[in-house]
Amino acid sequence: MRRMSASVSTVLALGLLLTACGGGEEGRQVAQKCDSTLSPEAVKALGSLLGTEAFRSGGVGLGRITEALIEDQATPGGGPGLPDLCDVTADGDLRSGVKIDAVLYGPGDLYDDGTKWQAQGRHLYAMGREASADNKDAHLFVGCSSPRLKGSDKAPAPLHAMIRFDGRGKGAYPENTPATREAYLTVLHSVTLAVVRKLGCENDAGLPEKPVFEAKKWRGER
Repeated sequence: MRRMSASVSTVLALGLLLTACGGGEEGRQVAQKCDSTLSPEAVKALGSLLGTEAFRSGGVGLGRITEALIEDQATPGGGPGLPDLCDVTADGDLRSGVKIDAVLYGPGDLYDDGTKWQAQGRHLYAMGREASADNKDAHLFVGCSSPRLKGSDKAPAPLHAMIRFDGRGKGAYPENTPATREAYLTVLHSVTLAVVRKLGCENDAGLPEKPVFEAKKWRGER
């Protein structure tokens, strides 16, 4: 089974610091409390994944995440680890939630390596260096060149953001539909964009302003 975090990376943490979420004014308040890492679309997407507009979490803040990434990238063997970037639980239902991590990655952590992931229900998307999703998790890989990241002017720092559904009961995962995968990618894109902008990554590390849902074929797929 593929590991859910890079072996040489620091797992970072960001709390949503919220008790309720939804559209309109509540959604705007949630986005603000998340250090502006959540777009209104991402707030709505989280609600659709959890099947509720009410959820809760806690965390450390965007500033600590970026400082830890910088330290990790500059420290041989990786810096000190932190909790999940984002750990959200549906209010009143401990069986479902989502976790979002941001780490540095190695070459072996990319998915498009010839493995037949499509047979396992995983889909590849044209966003960042690589993006993929199924009904359990989604991954987004980008390269960041920033004055804050040592040596990244010559070799972009490899950033890997991931979101995974924390299903603790049988049948708890959402269905593997385009809507589910796009919801994962919407949240992941919003948080990753906030991180790369905080780091000062050149050209937003190649990320567009809005998430991309254009499907790609896997390596070796006809």
